[in-house]
Amino acid sequence: MFLIIPGILSAFLLTYFLIPYVIGMSKNRHLFAKPNERSSHLENTPELGGIALFIGIFFSAIIWIALRQFDYLLYIMAALLIVFLIGLRDDIIPVSPLHKILGQTLAVAILILKTDTFFSSLHGWIGIENAPYPILLVLTTLFILFITNAFNLIDGIDGLAGSIGALVLSTYGCWFMAMQKTDYALLAFISLGAILAFLKYNYTPAQIFMGDSGALVIGLISAILTIQFIESHKMAALDQAMHFKNPVVVALGILMIPVFDTLRVFFTRIYRRQHPLKADRRHIHHMLLDLGYSHIQATALLMGTNILFIALVFSLEGYLGMHLLAAGLFGIATLTTYLLHRKLNAQRQKAATTSSGTW
Repeated sequence: MFLIIPGILSAFLLTYFLIPYVIGMSKNRHLFAKPNERSSHLENTPELGGIALFIGIFFSAIIWIALRQFDYLLYIMAALLIVFLIGLRDDIIPVSPLHKILGQTLAVAILILKTDTFFSSLHGWIGIENAPYPILLVLTTLFILFITNAFNLIDGIDGLAGSIGALVLSTYGCWFMAMQKTDYALLAFISLGAILAFLKYNYTPAQIFMGDSGALVIGLISAILTIQFIESHKMAALDQAMHFKNPVVVALGILMIPVFDTLRVFFTRIYRRQHPLKADRRHIHHMLLDLGYSHIQATALLMGTNILFIALVFSLEGYLGMHLLAAGLFGIATLTTYLLHRKLNAQRQKAATTSSGTW
């Protein structure tokens, strides 16, 4: 466990000192995120922060995680490299959603075939424990793709994806450390160190964005750690202090903001007969900005909300059943979002009435 601190420091320092060079390169080559009708920023801003993030994570992991004890690391790094390159290409020259998903599926295939990143059962969902391998294969693939892209979808305002990623990774890191799973703890904390360095440049006013290249990497690492977190409970002793009765719902609470926001946006787009991957301004963070919150206020509010969900599942998972607790989490999130939506509509109607009255 003594490797945790040097792992965090090396990732932090690599990322911290690389970002100014990435900013300079982006400006020299005019590689900016330009404001448009969906943007939450008003100026051209470099969006290749994922380069520094990935380098900080990649080299620190190779240095501090022992390959002899963690032989899956090279395959995990290969999968991360694939999603990083896909995201980098999209940051420079837009890639179609289909091509992005196909590339990400290749990364998922490496994880499933060459590592133990795989759901071995349905873990009691809808009363089913075991399932045929093809169903588990599809479930694992869809889950990894969903979580990977969920972090990319919430990366819409300064500091949000990085802050939520830091929260998720620090939570998993502490759990893996408590369970003496050193390698996954190191992966989580190394990634945390890189994110913390990036956030120094990403909080308002943001000097750089992480882009798809950074958000997809954070999302994939979060997906890997989530599967390992859930699967580890099958082997953990029931009397261990950090053993959870319902690890699936605990993982849902840890990932609540990206999971709920992505599901809500997907269902909203489908309901409106639009492509679920079509970008728009219907995310929760956009609603908060439209209500008058600043980037830092919206990020802090969503970060605090995710912390409350984590506290909720940690406190109640031993007392409530899996499905009841999951329904409660989604019910609270849905009600809160509905109230935000009503408040926003009322504000817009008031503004429209005031505007028409001036004529």
